[in-house]
Amino acid sequence: MKHLGILAHSVEGASLCLRTFCADGFDQLGPHLHPDVSLDCIAMGESMPAWDAGDLPPIAAILTTSATRLRAAGADFFVCPDNTAHLALEAAPEPLALPGLHIAEIVAERAAQEGRRTVGILGTRYTMDADLYPDAFRRIGIDSMVPDPDERATINGIIFEELVEGVFTDESRRVYVEIINRLKRRGCDAVALVCTEIPLLVDDGSSPLPTLDSTRLLAHTAFDVAVGTRPMPTWRGGPRSA
Repeated sequence: MKHLGILAHSVEGASLCLRTFCADGFDQLGPHLHPDVSLDCIAMGESMPAWDAGDLPPIAAILTTSATRLRAAGADFFVCPDNTAHLALEAAPEPLALPGLHIAEIVAERAAQEGRRTVGILGTRYTMDADLYPDAFRRIGIDSMVPDPDERATINGIIFEELVEGVFTDESRRVYVEIINRLKRRGCDAVALVCTEIPLLVDDGSSPLPTLDSTRLLAHTAFDVAVGTRPMPTWRGGPRSA
């Protein structure tokens, strides 16, 4: 089996990814069993000034350090359970020390398998304002849309003021559900939860639309790679292939 490296950027999403990956092992390999996994996390606070300035190279350098440390720990491949971090990973000037799964490609793949036609995007303002997910969906013929600017500000505020700090409230869940309802009225047939903490707040039981849970989809796919039922990834950061 292959050794997974979790390149963490935000704690809650990385923790959920780790738990999901290991739970797949318990289910499929037997009690207390899972492939080897290492997690490296440089505090997200080190990157926040650069995120606020829209300066990706310093963030890419931090994530590159984590990838190198994961390789030194014995990892064969990596996942980064942080959607926004993929903006910086795509800006990495040199190939990363490990090949990795690209979270947006995994989510888009599942949307296609489910026959989705128009997917709403919920994430940080950096992710919602970027082409990361629209490009991934467009490549496979799926339309996408984001909430209105005021709604994007609300979503982003809840992420950084609550979710990444491990705070999950009924009021914030209600706000997210209302925004998803509006995306449904605009024609979405699914919603992509592409901040890896959002699935801890909203799931299929509370969402008006079927959800594409980026965190768990990434973890499940990583497990498949680790046990050999899916090929090893080849992406090492930088722009995705057309």
